[in-house]
Amino acid sequence: MSGYPRYVWDNGRAVVNARWALRKADVVGDKVRLRGRPAVTNHGRMVIGRRVQLVSTIATLELVAAEGGLLEIGEATLVNFGCSLVATELVHIGADCHIGPYTMMLDNDYHRVEPERRLERPPSKPIVVEDNVWIGARSILMSGVTVARDSCVAAGSVVTSDVAPRTLVGGVPARVIREL
Repeated sequence: MSGYPRYVWDNGRAVVNARWALRKADVVGDKVRLRGRPAVTNHGRMVIGRRVQLVSTIATLELVAAEGGLLEIGEATLVNFGCSLVATELVHIGADCHIGPYTMMLDNDYHRVEPERRLERPPSKPIVVEDNVWIGARSILMSGVTVARDSCVAAGSVVTSDVAPRTLVGGVPARVIREL
């Protein structure tokens, strides 16, 4: 039990750190813990559920709710360092999810691909990650994607279409590897 006081100190410090760093969020649940210093921008609505763990130690975690956007992180979810979660309309992450390092979820592509229209911003499409989903490191979830509950996205994947419940997907673009 010699390490217990240190654990209590570190945990308490992480809770206080979360309260301070997330002070611009609309809702921050009980026992939210934050390690490091994230970049938090809230011009829309930001909701962080109970017992969420945010890590911004090795690389900066970016949490953004643009004007009119909703960024929602469900209860007991872990969001690791280097992630970019940007909601111009909706990025919803359910409860009990694990989001690996350097994962990107941006619900807008920010420009069109046609050469004559590249300065135009396309419409946003919501990203929904349901409950108990694991997203591997350096994955990218494209706008308009839903990852159904109890699924897993392999590291380094680019998810361009919806993922069925209890499914493991991987690759570029992500394809079904097997049922879980």
